[in-house]
Amino acid sequence: MAAHKTTLCLILLAACLAAATDGKLSPEYYSTTCPGAPAIVQAGVVAALKNETRMGASLLRLHFHDCFVNGCDASILLDDNATFVGEKTASPNNKSIRGYEVIDKIKGQVEKECPGVVSCADILALAARDSVVYLGGPSWEVSLGRRDSLNASKEAAEVSLPEPTFNLSDLAVNFWAQGLSFRDMVALSGAHTIGMARCTTFRDHIYNDSDIEPSFARSLQQFCPPRGHDDVLAPLDLRTPAQFDNSYYVNLVNYKGLLHSDQELFHGDSADPIVRNYADEPAVFLEDFAKGMIKMGEIKPLTGSAGEIRKFCGKVN
Repeated sequence: MAAHKTTLCLILLAACLAAATDGKLSPEYYSTTCPGAPAIVQAGVVAALKNETRMGASLLRLHFHDCFVNGCDASILLDDNATFVGEKTASPNNKSIRGYEVIDKIKGQVEKECPGVVSCADILALAARDSVVYLGGPSWEVSLGRRDSLNASKEAAEVSLPEPTFNLSDLAVNFWAQGLSFRDMVALSGAHTIGMARCTTFRDHIYNDSDIEPSFARSLQQFCPPRGHDDVLAPLDLRTPAQFDNSYYVNLVNYKGLLHSDQELFHGDSADPIVRNYADEPAVFLEDFAKGMIKMGEIKPLTGSAGEIRKFCGKVN
């Protein structure tokens, strides 16, 4: 009997190890190699958000901006080096993306527990989910096993990430190129229920667009003038800026989207019924957002022997 149990345990262990190396993502990927990793990431995220609530939106955005540029491979975290100019200074990221130091701190804590095992790309995926949950949003099962890229591309970031000036068709094409549906696009745009935007990203909308509630536009013009003050911030969701909920869509129905690309989702077009549904049924939005995040987190991951597990997220080994 003892020999039988030993044989069974060895078979189960072999199966777990095979699952960790066969190139497939799995929620149990680190169950034998670093079972404490998810808890370490969660503790690091909670500490960061307790210090600054806005960091939740920043960590979510890091994961999004990583996955949309050559897949979820932590390329966004790489500093420039002699062989490439990285993604940090690309126009959609420069003076906008933040939270690198939080990821670096979490990575250091994970490395102490399990050196050379957990990728920066997986830490980004877990941190995004944990940030949303902390701010009252939905949870979802994060599949793990991504590896880290060996390079980054400023050029790819310039062309792959959606811009605040995009219209509805631009947004749909941009998300479709990543394998995400029209409904995924509308649901994932709900990430703008948290976070801030710079005056330079919404100036044209509040001065030149007609699809904006006039008093809302005037209130923003008070601190975002026609010229200057580019870095002044405004909440993407003025109703509940620190809570992950469906009020982003309520804002759109009332023509109070901060960015031009936001209001494009409710503009007398094909996205209108989805936006109304999310505004009226918060549970539907939260469910669709979680589904969309699962799909987004599995965009072209590096697995198996591709890439590497970086020791430090900002540079290759």
